[in-house]
Amino acid sequence: MNATSKLEFIEDFKKRTKRFVVNNVLFFKELPKSDEARILGRQLLRSSSSVGANYRAACRGRSQAEFFSKISIVVEEADETLFWMEVMIESGIVSEAKMRPLLDEAKEILAVVAKARKSASENIKRRVH
Repeated sequence: MNATSKLEFIEDFKKRTKRFVVNNVLFFKELPKSDEARILGRQLLRSSSSVGANYRAACRGRSQAEFFSKISIVVEEADETLFWMEVMIESGIVSEAKMRPLLDEAKEILAVVAKARKSASENIKRRVH
């Protein structure tokens, strides 16, 4: 990937993670008004919004180590987001069909940031040796 393509990917992925947060906010607004839905929905909002915010912070990292640290947080938060989605489905708060678009997007985002973290880790190891 050349430098221009990489910068375009980064900007597009920033927009994608922000859109993911907005879509989770809109999803939250449509949840049933039960205590369980609100509690789990807030957990979902917290973790999904952290994905977008921390990806942005990772892109501003001043070093490879700082990027690795921030992107690791994104991986953890994306995985936690998936967890809350699964709990909401399995507890019957929402149907899998209704959650499917967000669930698929969360899995795709997780795959991308996990790969970025692995690449960053390999780059750090190469520089150390």
